[in-house]
Amino acid sequence: MRSRIPYLVLVCCMLALLHAYIAWRILPDLPIPFAYKVPGALWLALSVVLVPFGLLARVIARPPWSDRLAWIGLLAMGLFSSLLVLTFLRDMLFLLAGLAGYFSVALMSDSAVLVPLLALAVSVIGFFNARRVASVRKVEVPIANLPSGLQGFTIAQISDIHVGPTIKRAYLEAIVERVNGLQADLIAVTGDLVDGSVKHLSSHTAPLKNLAARHGVYFVTGNHEYYSNAHDWIDELRRLGLTVLLNEHVLLQHADATLLVAGVTDYTAHHYDPAHRSDPHAAMAGAPTQVGFKLLLAHQPRSAEAAADAGFDLQLSGHTHGGQFFPWNLFVPLQQPFTAGLKRLRRLWVYTSRGTGYWGPPKRFWAPSEITHLRLVAAQNS
Repeated sequence: MRSRIPYLVLVCCMLALLHAYIAWRILPDLPIPFAYKVPGALWLALSVVLVPFGLLARVIARPPWSDRLAWIGLLAMGLFSSLLVLTFLRDMLFLLAGLAGYFSVALMSDSAVLVPLLALAVSVIGFFNARRVASVRKVEVPIANLPSGLQGFTIAQISDIHVGPTIKRAYLEAIVERVNGLQADLIAVTGDLVDGSVKHLSSHTAPLKNLAARHGVYFVTGNHEYYSNAHDWIDELRRLGLTVLLNEHVLLQHADATLLVAGVTDYTAHHYDPAHRSDPHAAMAGAPTQVGFKLLLAHQPRSAEAAADAGFDLQLSGHTHGGQFFPWNLFVPLQQPFTAGLKRLRRLWVYTSRGTGYWGPPKRFWAPSEITHLRLVAAQNS
């Protein structure tokens, strides 16, 4: 714990400076009397304290108080994020306006009013987007040389739900009900299911036992499982009836065709357990050569290079949340090859889910949550 203290102090100092930047750039330009600016200054000062609660609530307090602190802190974090981004964009606007000769006092005052109003609007809209049940996104995946028996085979994918301080049993129950309504042939859960221990969250993840598909429900670990004792969660999910794939595969018979369903541990799992190093080639090991379709479940899209080398046809991933809310979607490509949607890497199709829940602030903007309903179809040139 002592080794973390300097880091926490640094983070808090950075937070204080960023809040001070917002206050410095916005409050003086608001076209209102000084007395009415005081609540804004007080809120920014309070936000410096509240934001860390979102991530440290479980260290500071026990349930249910930890969850209440997390709610307050994460809502504050979401609003602060939008305020910071819009304040920075306002300064960029000033720079461009100055270069173009359009800078004015009216622009300063009007934009100072607009920044907090837009930040609040984005946070409110983002809250409702995050808290609603994810909508179903239908995707057709064209597979070369797809056996006729697998034409129309369907997969329901859910990912990145993050059951934890603000996502509980009722939220997950609604997702399970919607997924089951799709009557998919197979259900894939591609990691980051939880943010917390089995002890604290098992009652909230219990609805997963109700997931039902003709060929079963398959799970692979995400990085957040390793933050929360992945081995305990692997045991718990198996107890609930999910098939957990750890660099391994199963063979399924559908109509007159055989398909291979493989799963790898999270791309970074070896940092937490060397035995869990992610390996698509190991997941394919021992597979027969005559398989009609080869599916890989891999939490992070950056498993795709190895998956393509190993000979998979389709990789299902998550992790990115599609950026969750602007402008973080612009930063995802710095770490991952794909942000969202269906993309091609040589002969491999990669579908990256925007996630079915959310992480951190209960906020989604320009990156809607999804339950993905994938349907295999024969490629026209196959």
